[in-house]
Amino acid sequence: MATACRDISRLIAAGPFAAPAADLARAAHMDLGHGDIVGENAGGDQQKALDLRAHDIVVDALRTAPVAMVGSEEADAPIPLASGAPVSVAVDPLDGSSNIDVNMSIGTIFSVLPHRSWMPHDASEAALLQPGHRQLAAGYATYGPMTELVLTLGRGTHVFILDEAGAFRLTGANVTIAPQTGEFAINASNYRHWDAPVRAYIDDCLSGAEGMRGRDFNMRWIGSLVAEASRILTRGGVFLYPGDQRDGYAEGRLRLVYEANPIAFLVEQAGGAASTGTGRILDLVPGELHQRVPLIFGSRDEVERVENYTSDPHSLGERSPLFGRRGLFRA
Repeated sequence: MATACRDISRLIAAGPFAAPAADLARAAHMDLGHGDIVGENAGGDQQKALDLRAHDIVVDALRTAPVAMVGSEEADAPIPLASGAPVSVAVDPLDGSSNIDVNMSIGTIFSVLPHRSWMPHDASEAALLQPGHRQLAAGYATYGPMTELVLTLGRGTHVFILDEAGAFRLTGANVTIAPQTGEFAINASNYRHWDAPVRAYIDDCLSGAEGMRGRDFNMRWIGSLVAEASRILTRGGVFLYPGDQRDGYAEGRLRLVYEANPIAFLVEQAGGAASTGTGRILDLVPGELHQRVPLIFGSRDEVERVENYTSDPHSLGERSPLFGRRGLFRA
């Protein structure tokens, strides 16, 4: 995966000067720019030329490793590799591809799972449908001002930076996320679609020092999961992508197997928390490879606070202008 991320980083850096794709399967896309739309993936999201090239780079790199199969956001079904190999890999080859054309941070996310070699068919998707707490390793690369690789093997979360020679060098061992924060990340344009607990939480943050939280909060939103995670690992914060009332968004928008699970593993190993809003991400049992899930992660105290808003509907009354402690119907 480090080799694949290095190669993707170089491809992205070349921009419009990148060499055309060499494999014949992508021949139709050889003359397209990184951000040109070429189709849709299994989840119905637009695929861009760079999504497909990143997918090819990852799969080709993993063919040289003892990997039984790859489950990718850009493939409808798992791709069998080395029969009987000890691990399987789930991957989002290019996270945040909506940022390609505006030259903002994008990335690669991956999860390494024990392969269930006792299964009757090595290519069965079931090998990838394990709860996140069974992950052996997880990581992501962020392609930004620097190329950063964040990795956990279940013994802390570590940060590496790609040097000029093409090697990832350790720059941060056992990084930790502060339990408290004054910063949140959410796409506020969806406010009208959120359920009441999410609106109440954001309202309380936005009320600042004059509100019930008694302090001011900053809001951030990049539109790239890996970039949001890197910011939170560096200076704390909480990220929210809840389910909402729009068609197709009731169960959230991020994928459990190759986005939420690896991010949750990394965050927990750094002392943070990751939740659906009602429970721990890493305890969920996936039903299918491209399953979507709400995702809230970051500073532990703030994630727990969001869960409390969801689990205690009576707390919402405290924010009502009619029924709050200082409302019209209370002295």
